[in-house]
Amino acid sequence: MRPGAGELDEQFTAFVRSRGEHHLRMATLLTGNREAAEDLVQASLLKLYQVWSRIDTSAEPDAYLRRIIVNTRRSWWRARRWQETPVPEVPEPAAGEDAAERHALGALVRQALARLPRQQRAVLVLRYWEDLPEAEVASLLGCSAGAVKTHAHRGLRALRESLGDLGPIAVNQTSGPARG
Repeated sequence: MRPGAGELDEQFTAFVRSRGEHHLRMATLLTGNREAAEDLVQASLLKLYQVWSRIDTSAEPDAYLRRIIVNTRRSWWRARRWQETPVPEVPEPAAGEDAAERHALGALVRQALARLPRQQRAVLVLRYWEDLPEAEVASLLGCSAGAVKTHAHRGLRALRESLGDLGPIAVNQTSGPARG
């Protein structure tokens, strides 16, 4: 017989009190900042609460919450990719920099990235575009840190082969997001 709603609420509250801090520490490691981790855990606990009556609470539900946290973080990362990021002031183009040339270079880099295998592309974007540490990339992609290093090495080598020598302008223009 399933417990009543009041008992389920008590079980959920007891779980959050006993394991919430642990999951907050894990989320802090995933996000790299305490405030984002708090938001992530809060959203994940809401999702867990919504299914609490359907899961087996006699076993520790840590793994279930951990998976919710990772999936929610992944979803937020995907959504953030399409959001605008405010900056204090719009940078001026460098002297002699041509907008059409920047756009063409960005398109070349995006095309080269698109030709990479999915895992290599994901590692390069997370490591160098999002500037995430190897451990976080490994966690998000469900692989080891060694696999992240291997995919990064192979992906960078393939990009170098694909793009060839684009000259000094490519170094300056590809160090940031190529959104053109």
